[in-house]
Amino acid sequence: MRKLTHEEIITRQVKRAESPRLPICVVLNSIRSLHNVGTIFRSADGAGVEKIWLCGITGYPPQGGIAKTALGAEKHVPWEFRQDIIGLLKELKVQGYQIVLLEQMQGSVRHDLFEPKPPVCLVIGNEIEGVFQELQALSDAAIEIEMDGIKNSLNVAVAFGIAVYQLRGQIKAGMKI
Repeated sequence: MRKLTHEEIITRQVKRAESPRLPICVVLNSIRSLHNVGTIFRSADGAGVEKIWLCGITGYPPQGGIAKTALGAEKHVPWEFRQDIIGLLKELKVQGYQIVLLEQMQGSVRHDLFEPKPPVCLVIGNEIEGVFQELQALSDAAIEIEMDGIKNSLNVAVAFGIAVYQLRGQIKAGMKI
């Protein structure tokens, strides 16, 4: 075993980037930190997410801070800003997306036990308030990351990374990729 060279990693990524993105989109529900937005772009790119929807007060490229953590991913992952998150979720439901909230709530399922039904729209909530209450009625499911320590949640970008890679693995396994 040996560490891959930078050139080998780039060559491998160029080949992977040519494959179609997975049937997962992400909706950011008023994320306050531009650094969190940038980190989510970078993780979404790595996971093969098809699109990021930036809603409410969520910042969007080229606002400063996003590029610092996205490291160019904001130029490769398709994205769109929408002020009206409720209208967007209604549109995605009509298009057949399973609306999944990443939120601790009554009836939520552990992220590693959840069985997605693609296409999936993963909704990520605000750093303080989480997913806004009015979005719950539009959701098909809620997933959460089990916490064993004294803190009751993870940073929103970290939680997104965990959840999206779990969804990615399950969807790819179902697609026999």
